[in-house]
Amino acid sequence: MSLWPRSLFGRVAAILLAGLTAAYALSFWSVMRERANLAESMMLAYVGRDVVSSVAMLDRLPAAERAAWLRKLQRPNYRFTLDEPALRQRADAAGIAQTLAASLNAELGPGRVLGVGVEDPARTVFSLRLADGVPLTLHLMTPRKMVSTTTALLLALQLAVVGGCVWWGVRVATRPLSDLASAASRLGDDPQAAELPERGPAEVRRAIAAFNTMQRRIAAHLAERLQILAAVSHDLQTPITRMRVRTDLMPDEALRDKLQADLMDMQHLVEEGLAYARTAHAALEPMQSVDLHALLDGLVCDYRDAARQVELLGPDNLTLNTRPQALKRIVMNLVDNALKFAGEAQVVASQSNAVLFIDILDAGPGMPDDQLLAVLQPFYRVEASRNRDTGGSGLGLAIAHRLSGALGATLSLHNRPEGGLQARLALPRQG
Repeated sequence: MSLWPRSLFGRVAAILLAGLTAAYALSFWSVMRERANLAESMMLAYVGRDVVSSVAMLDRLPAAERAAWLRKLQRPNYRFTLDEPALRQRADAAGIAQTLAASLNAELGPGRVLGVGVEDPARTVFSLRLADGVPLTLHLMTPRKMVSTTTALLLALQLAVVGGCVWWGVRVATRPLSDLASAASRLGDDPQAAELPERGPAEVRRAIAAFNTMQRRIAAHLAERLQILAAVSHDLQTPITRMRVRTDLMPDEALRDKLQADLMDMQHLVEEGLAYARTAHAALEPMQSVDLHALLDGLVCDYRDAARQVELLGPDNLTLNTRPQALKRIVMNLVDNALKFAGEAQVVASQSNAVLFIDILDAGPGMPDDQLLAVLQPFYRVEASRNRDTGGSGLGLAIAHRLSGALGATLSLHNRPEGGLQARLALPRQG
């Protein structure tokens, strides 16, 4: 599983947040480094001078009065005790402690600084001697290089503010692109959808404007195509009717039947072409709450009344929000296809999570696996596995496939293991 985001929003946000966090961390490291260097330089400049002054004062005080003066000589970052230190580390410490010890040794004179050790991680001790040989221990607080809890919380709050600003800024910049992608996905199913508002950066506004122009052109093209097909369908009705009347007067009965069958095919092809063109406007049908079992039961009863062998299986408590007329047309086309090639059909309704399935099953010859997708295209016919003599324009499945897109559904074909074809329509519950 890759941690790299797949969306443009996620990637831009991740890059900006990572870059700002890295820059913030480098700035913080630089400040802390300067702070540590400043603390060390100030300690060498002031602590060393104060310690030398304090030791000189203790040298001149009577031994009985020295203990009383230790509290007065104490500072926030160091204090004195008149004892021999129990050092964990007798060797000279590195860094600022070693430098300070060398400075004290130079100021106090040889033999006055006996050693440097570590009392605990936050404190360094210096073993000193007064002029009369009395042991004196300097307890020095090591400059803190770690941040306090309060500072850490403030840093986390600052990072949270930076992250929030990055999220908001990237969302504002990429939201129009997300809307544009969604509109492009809907374009094939609903060319008449409302145009996108032109908002966002200048480049995105230009892309949205170009998309809206393209959508208007596509809608105009589809409307023109529908008008042409409607006109052709209307104009062909009259000559086809005249030709059928004239064929009735032909003395050759065999030739008459063949010509009338051809005319019926022509009329059916014109009607199917017009029906396919109308699918471009299926998304204009309003969404409704539908009792799926009642809808399918009504269709199956109509087939049975026409003496067709169609059976309905599945639960009777399935409801969904969909476009009922488009759904009816899909199911009818799939059932008609099954009846045409198998003589009977089963309509099976089922559900899984948020998806409803309508399966139309037949026991016909099926079709080659490599053509299960191709038959969903307009005017495509499978000559190898389906009988060409049964007729058909090659638009029934294409119409069902086109309408399924208007419902937000998925239509797929599968060969059944026991023989026959399964047409599966997967419908989302929320349309």
